[in-house]
Amino acid sequence: MFHIDERLFEDTTHSPSLIDLVGYEHAQQVVDFCFIANPYYPTPAMIDELARHLPRLIKHYPSSNPQVSARHLAAVLHVDPAHLIIGNGATELITELCHRLAPNLGVPIPTFGEYIEKIDADRLRLYPLQAAANYQLDLAAYLAWLRTESLRAALVINPHNPTGQLFTRAEMETFLTATSDLDLVIVDESFIDFAAADVPSLLPAADRYPNLVIVRSMSKHCGVPGLRLGYCYSANEQMVATLRHSLPTWNLNTLAEFFLSLLPATDADYHASRLQVIEDMRLLTAGLAQIDGVTVYPTGANFVCFRIDTGVTARELQRRLLAEHGMYVRDCSNKVGMDRFHIRVATQGREKDRQLIDVLPGALSERDNKETWR
Repeated sequence: MFHIDERLFEDTTHSPSLIDLVGYEHAQQVVDFCFIANPYYPTPAMIDELARHLPRLIKHYPSSNPQVSARHLAAVLHVDPAHLIIGNGATELITELCHRLAPNLGVPIPTFGEYIEKIDADRLRLYPLQAAANYQLDLAAYLAWLRTESLRAALVINPHNPTGQLFTRAEMETFLTATSDLDLVIVDESFIDFAAADVPSLLPAADRYPNLVIVRSMSKHCGVPGLRLGYCYSANEQMVATLRHSLPTWNLNTLAEFFLSLLPATDADYHASRLQVIEDMRLLTAGLAQIDGVTVYPTGANFVCFRIDTGVTARELQRRLLAEHGMYVRDCSNKVGMDRFHIRVATQGREKDRQLIDVLPGALSERDNKETWR
């Protein structure tokens, strides 16, 4: 049993770090289904290489030329490095997009909290998704609302966070064509690599849409949240210049830069890892769908969202799983626009996913065991 400091949940709109909740020592005993990261990448050989170079890396400044790392990343993305901006996590770039490029912003909710926390309230318009429709976004209805609100910038997360809803590339291009008059369209594709074997990303088409900025978090698809890596891509040279000028000279650390230099040589390993995640997600989603008392939403990401139908709240279920089973899942209750009965879980590999599926039926019962987590 773990002592859980409940105040940590009140101090952030995200989920507290597992290490903050239970400490470094106990964190090794908990399966972290809450934070979304590829469990198969980096490879063990890459980890060994990072460790071998660590003493040297921490004694040197990172590069002052952002194009050095951009070339490594562009090589695996097959894009023009001049249009690529790498950030200290996607959150750094989201902050700058909201501050510097969005005159106002339409945001479907629930969503990733940074998009509604990093823009002034008077420039933010929220588009509530309906619980009765399982919080699914209708792009045509969203577009009509953007027009009604006279908004100049719009956000679409694809696959959506937290529901996992996926739009095809054709659907997204239809939306982009219809919004070509807007100043800015942000498309967050942080989970798109897990949508299908043939990744339905907008990157190959991005040069046709000058108001488009694609945002991606490398924490998710590369499995390195601790390195704080994310990137933007846009064909709009002025927007790229504005974002690049707004970032600190040394916004990446040397360990993150060295990791990026390993990407071209390990690209085949990366794609093998994401295909394995896709298969794991198929099994996890199917297993959860067999459990009575939950409604599982279709997903195109490396996580799945489900609604609890037994009367147990997401908060109660999260605490039960952590305290009694050493499993940490995402309680979505603090996402603006979402109710108290939704959980998000990210795949952690088939064995650990199966363990979660096995314990969920008991944890979903309405018995009162709050004393186990107080």
